Amino acid sequence: QRAVVYFGSLIANYSGSEGAMGIFHLLLVLSTLSCTLVTGFVLTFSIVVMPGFSKLNDRDFIRSFQVTDGVIQRRQPIFLFVWLSSFLSVFSLMLWALTNNEFAEVWLVLVSGALYLLGVQGLTVTVHLPLNRRMQKLNVIELDPQTLHTERVYFEARWNFYNNVRTLLAFLSSITLLGVTALH
Repeated sequence: QRAVVYFGSLIANYSGSEGAMGIFHLLLVLSTLSCTLVTGFVLTFSIVVMPGFSKLNDRDFIRSFQVTDGVIQRRQPIFLFVWLSSFLSVFSLMLWALTNNEFAEVWLVLVSGALYLLGVQGLTVTVHLPLNRRMQKLNVIELDPQTLHTERVYFEARWNFYNNVRTLLAFLSSITLLGVTALH
């Protein structure tokens, strides 16, 4: 109920001198919500999915990851919406903050946005997507046990390390955005 009233007041504030702050609040709420949802996604992989997969033998580990990642690769609509909206809302919030630096917390928005865009989205593009594509290309039926093991060890250590970093940065970004939200 409070959320409906809050969003209603944001929309009402788009006219007049308060319009810019209404846009700021809307972008802040959307960024906070979407970043927090993405934080939940990457945290789930860190504490549930990958530890569960780690209990499997090499062939089953690779195949399980392929199937799980395949859902995302086939553009699962809710996942895609949340992931892309987090990027767009954070980027928009940072642009707004740079051009309308009328509030004291502009630096918090910029730091949080940089953490998120570089640390979460950047690691996803530069580390996780290439590793995921490599895993998708493996034919677990045709590969010998040694090759499966080598591929798994290479993938698992690197993917988990950078996912833990990504999770920490996503968490810090979400906490910072929640703090800015609380101040407004």
